[in-house]
Amino acid sequence: MSEAQGRPVVSADEMHAYLVDQLNQALRRPGMFGGEIAILMLLDHLLFMEGQPECRWEAVREPFRERGASTAIGVKGVFRELIRGRDEHDVTSVYAEFAHQRRWLHADRLLDARTHESLMDRAPEWAAQDRQWPDVVAEFGEPSILFGGTNPRYGKTLAYVSEDPGRPLVFFHLWNGDLDEASPTWKPSYEQPVLWAVRLGDRPFQESFTFTPTWPRLRPQ
Repeated sequence: MSEAQGRPVVSADEMHAYLVDQLNQALRRPGMFGGEIAILMLLDHLLFMEGQPECRWEAVREPFRERGASTAIGVKGVFRELIRGRDEHDVTSVYAEFAHQRRWLHADRLLDARTHESLMDRAPEWAAQDRQWPDVVAEFGEPSILFGGTNPRYGKTLAYVSEDPGRPLVFFHLWNGDLDEASPTWKPSYEQPVLWAVRLGDRPFQESFTFTPTWPRLRPQ
């Protein structure tokens, strides 16, 4: 441990591990960390620590723009056109793909190759019917990562991750909120968050979604 102005300083490895942990927490609970900007800052710090200071924010965002996953105001700009509300867990799921490619993403559960391949094959067709949060878990098991909290009053995104780091992530985007925008009080419209789309992470962004029948009711007016 080195010293700076008489105070102990942690090693580079310890700092890197700390930033990776902070990134994973921010991806899961973005509202508690500052949302998209905070995640970009954590990515920037990690890239700098790994000797790639040229990979600043724009270098992170450029691949997203090329895929159609980002606008001038970031990833949130794309989701604002797709779904009511400003659920940051949808946005952070895109940044999770970048973290996964860098081997920074920590999953609570990894799917073996056969299970993951089956999920990718089945999920789009399965989403042709209205589904809710418990339906997803009952069909495909507990997610590898839960983006958003466990409170059913609010939306969330479930990610399923293969043990093969080269395989894409599969996302189930769930919504809950108040459909009555004129109401003076906020109340959730559903007892459980409803599935509005399945997204396969290995495709151009606009082609990666399979929308459920619920989605047209949740689109921005």
